[in-house]
This record gives sequence, C-alpha cells and structure tokens, in this order.
Amino acid sequence: MKKCIFTGSGVAIVTPFTDDGIDFEKLGELIEFQIREKTDAIIICGTTGEASTMSDDEHVEAIAYAVRKSNGRVPVIAGTGSN
Repeated sequence: MKKCIFTGSGVAIVTPFTDDGIDFEKLGELIEFQIREKTDAIIICGTTGEASTMSDDEHVEAIAYAVRKSNGRVPVIAGTGSN
C-alpha cells in the first residue's frame, strides 16, 4: 500500500499586501501562527492567496519566502494556477 503524501489539515493562507507589494512581515506572522496552531501544511498562492492578481515575480517571491519561513516544519504547497 502506498504511503499518503499529505495528511491532516492544510490551510490556504492569504497574501497580505502593502501599497508597495507583498507584506512579508505579516506573511511571516501568518505562517508562524499556522505552525504554532499545529496546521499540517501551508498552501500559498492559491485563490485565497490572491495568486491571480500577483505578478510572476511576486508569486515566486511569496512561495520562496514561505518555504524559507516554514524551514521544513510543515510542507508548503504552492499554488500554480493562473487566469
């Protein structure tokens, strides 16, 4: 029998913005909150994360930041859709 890749609860988080772009400080706070509250995986840049309104660079930066911030504590699932 195959082992499941994902188990538990994965939370699609929003991507906070300032007038200048992604608010990485707030994004970090959201990631830390989810990890502290025992979320099993973080979903970033999905439809809840405003991916359809983000530039390609913002998309890549948000995913890379989430991976660095989670530091292997939980899986990060990256949204890859577009409009």
